[in-house]
Amino acid sequence: MLHLTRRPSALTRTLAVLAAAVALVLPAAPALAADDPPATPEVRWSVSPADANGPDGRRSAEHEVDPGATVDDYFAVRNVGDSEVTFQLTAADGYYTRTGRFDILAADKESKDSGTWIAIPETVTVPAGETAVIPYSVTVPERAEPGDHAAGITASVLSVQSAEDGTSLGVESRVGFRVLTRVKGEITPAASIGTISPDYETSWNPLKPGELNVTFDVSNDGNTRLLAQGTVEAGGQKVAFPAEGESQQELLPGDVRTLTVVVDGVWPLFVVPTTVTLDATVLTMDGSTDTLAPVQEGTVAWAIPWPQLIILAGIVLIVLAILWNRIRSRRRLESLLADAREEGRKAAEAPVVTP
Repeated sequence: MLHLTRRPSALTRTLAVLAAAVALVLPAAPALAADDPPATPEVRWSVSPADANGPDGRRSAEHEVDPGATVDDYFAVRNVGDSEVTFQLTAADGYYTRTGRFDILAADKESKDSGTWIAIPETVTVPAGETAVIPYSVTVPERAEPGDHAAGITASVLSVQSAEDGTSLGVESRVGFRVLTRVKGEITPAASIGTISPDYETSWNPLKPGELNVTFDVSNDGNTRLLAQGTVEAGGQKVAFPAEGESQQELLPGDVRTLTVVVDGVWPLFVVPTTVTLDATVLTMDGSTDTLAPVQEGTVAWAIPWPQLIILAGIVLIVLAILWNRIRSRRRLESLLADAREEGRKAAEAPVVTP
């Protein structure tokens, strides 16, 4: 089940304008006392795939359909609140955000792909504490492109919230799930690595190595879903992505995801060869996986050893100072010796005066 972010609905601006107009002609209402009940009851609900009897344990709906064919399915809307609610039902194209979270197009965006293939009722009214099972169908066009197409189904409510300035705003809250349709035909998984941008961060402790931040784009160039995973090698270190504990990076056909991998323990050697290896995994409708042939791209990172150069420069300056002092001392000694010899020579050449 997807808990989609709240978005201002298409009615937001209208409600705001109406509220502002009403505020001009009506006196301000007195504030509610602390023990007064809220103006509207809290609405809590869930939406999930189902069969004809109710939720069936699926987290998303996946269908494999021939071009021109239709598949029927169900979803359930459960009202967990204390009052009857009428939910707005929506189907729209799906996409992954830059952080890898699945979402569907906002209400003011037009769907152009599998979101338009889904037929659902416009609304459903669910009594408090009950669950409604709603049938829907997915009809694939005759000329649909083979491969994976993502959409989502949501149930939403529009609530009116007051801003600090007293303006009323309509906020649409949506909860839904993903509907993935694989159109049968030639399946051609493919992936590539875009521009690699390494950025070296120096450790100012000359006895410790720095770290290399490697940013690169992963593109799904095929027509199936992929999991982006692989390794980054630099300065004798090798780091896998995604790291342990991080979420999987799933890419829909045509998706481009920007990833950053941090490689620790890299010594600044002026030029650090950097290699990104992509071992993308192909996702199938039956839950099995297949791995594409590895894709590899390389670049070099500039890693200037500033702390070490500063220390080296200091050592050089100290050595030069010692040598200069030695040279000055030698020259001073030679000058003293030359003066002494000159005085001795003059003394030897001077005539001896007898009394």
